Amino acid sequence: MTTSSQSTFTADQTSTWLRGLVTIAWSDGHFDPEEQSLIEDVVANEITPDLETDSFKPISPEALAAGLGDDPKVAENFLRTAVMVALADGVYSSSEDKVLETFAQALRVQLTAVDSLRLTLDGEEIGAAPQPTEKQHRDPLKPVRQWLDGLDIEDPEVARFLCKMIPSQCPFERDITLFGKKVVHIPPMCKLNPLYEQLVGLRFKALSYLADECKEDVSAYI
Repeated sequence: MTTSSQSTFTADQTSTWLRGLVTIAWSDGHFDPEEQSLIEDVVANEITPDLETDSFKPISPEALAAGLGDDPKVAENFLRTAVMVALADGVYSSSEDKVLETFAQALRVQLTAVDSLRLTLDGEEIGAAPQPTEKQHRDPLKPVRQWLDGLDIEDPEVARFLCKMIPSQCPFERDITLFGKKVVHIPPMCKLNPLYEQLVGLRFKALSYLADECKEDVSAYI
C-alpha cells in the first residue's frame, strides 16, 4: 500500500503508538479469541512492511513515553486515540482507566477532560473524580467531547488501525435467545455509547487523512 504523504512519525513512534493502543484494547480482558485475532490481523496487515510486526505486544508506560518522545502534542493526541479505543465497545472500564492514567502520568499529561467520563460510563466512581457541577449536569460529557474532537491524525498506520477498530456503522440491535426464548435485548451501540458521535468523527478523520493526504483507496474501510 503506497502513499503520497509521508508520516510525521518515525517508525519507532508509530510502533510505540500502536502498541499503546493494543495495550488499551486488551486491558479489560473482555476480548474473545476472535477479537484478539482481529487486532493481531490489523497489526500484521495494516502497517508498513518496515515495522517489526512481532513487537506489537502490551507496552509499559515508561517504554511508551520513551518511544513517543517529548512532543506534548503527540502525547495528547495519543491519549485521545487511546480513549477512543477504550470506548469502541461502548464501555469505559476501571481497568482501562487505570492503564490510561499510568500512560498519562508517564507522558506528563493531565487527563482532566476524562473526569466526567469516569463518573458516567462505567456505573462506578473511579478514583477521586470530582462531582459534576450544576452546569455539567446539562451535558456532563461536554469536556471530554471537546477534548476528543481536537484530535489530529498524522500517521497512516495509526489511521488504518482506527478505521479497522471503529465499526463503519452502528451495530444493529438484537435479541439473544436461549431454547427459543428471548433472554436479553441488546440495543444498538449508538444507544449504549454516549460518545458514539466522537467515535464516528474520529473514523471520518482517519478516512479523510488516508484519502486526501495519503491518496489511498479507502473503499475497503467503507
